[in-house]
Amino acid sequence: MFTMCQPLRSKANLVMLFKGYRRFVRTTCRVSIPGGSLGNELKAPPRFLRDKKIVPDADPPHKEDIHKLYQLFEQSKRLTILTGAGISTECGIPDYRSPNGAYSSGFKPITHQEFTRSSRSRRRYWARSYAGWRRFAAAQPGPAHTALASLERAGRIDCIITQNVDRLHHRAGSDPLELHGTVYTVMCLDCGFSFPRDLFQDQLKALNPKWAEALESIDHGEPGSEKTFGMKQRPDGDIEIDEKFWEEGFNIPVCEKCQGVLKPDVIFFGDNIPKERATQAMEAAKQSDAFLVLGSSLMTMSAFRLVRAAHEAGAMTAIVNIGVTRADDIVPLKISARVGEILPRVLDVGSLGVPAV
Repeated sequence: MFTMCQPLRSKANLVMLFKGYRRFVRTTCRVSIPGGSLGNELKAPPRFLRDKKIVPDADPPHKEDIHKLYQLFEQSKRLTILTGAGISTECGIPDYRSPNGAYSSGFKPITHQEFTRSSRSRRRYWARSYAGWRRFAAAQPGPAHTALASLERAGRIDCIITQNVDRLHHRAGSDPLELHGTVYTVMCLDCGFSFPRDLFQDQLKALNPKWAEALESIDHGEPGSEKTFGMKQRPDGDIEIDEKFWEEGFNIPVCEKCQGVLKPDVIFFGDNIPKERATQAMEAAKQSDAFLVLGSSLMTMSAFRLVRAAHEAGAMTAIVNIGVTRADDIVPLKISARVGEILPRVLDVGSLGVPAV
């Protein structure tokens, strides 16, 4: 995971790589992004870059910021990237801490302690998560994910660590270290058995047929009605649902191996990252000569300590994020921009993915 990617030696292969990236930005839904060096319209997932309920507003990236970020990629030999929720909001997945995030409306996510101690809390979590799964799973990688995958294949990135649980990096072609796990796997808290989330969704549907009908009501234009249980979208595939609907009327499968409690393979608030995974991430940070944060406020200690460790080890450090971060006082380069707008421009500035002509 953390060994340096082998650079692509063949110029022909590099050219094909760059052309493949440019084909990507020509084959998704169009959105006009002014002020860039591409000279045409980049494309991004439909609606989401323009949906201020999900994506915080930001000015187009400045040319000087694009150049500074380009220099970071150009000068580093062991670059580690840390991505956060800001890279996923551009793909339609709501976050918690942005100005329009869930915390702004008073929402509080479930904690590990609540989930493990209370069957009522588990019913609430799984009912909401089941209802939100289709939208969550339908999200597609954005220009930022694809730009990172392209840079990774070109040997410009040594390691990607992500706080996100949505597997959008994987869909773009990367294989990051998932610091906080993934919702795409369900595990048993008692015996450790794990299996794909899609299978769990099927089990939930079989046990709760009325909920499938409620989701159909949303599709046919009746959101907020009794038929839809008053559903409202929340972060990480979660949905707000009126208590009277889930408290008694939602059934949860148990582990097929030991009849134990099933949980998404995600680090909930109040839980600890597995020691081996935390050690891997810390070693990557300490061994890097540059550490770049993309779309994270770094408010969780598990993320902040990685930036701090890289900084203390002498690495160049930088942040691209809309809004304040926990590391603003220690990181010398802070850029306020949407990640999906600035990364494609950085890739194009000096043709980072191909030899300069």
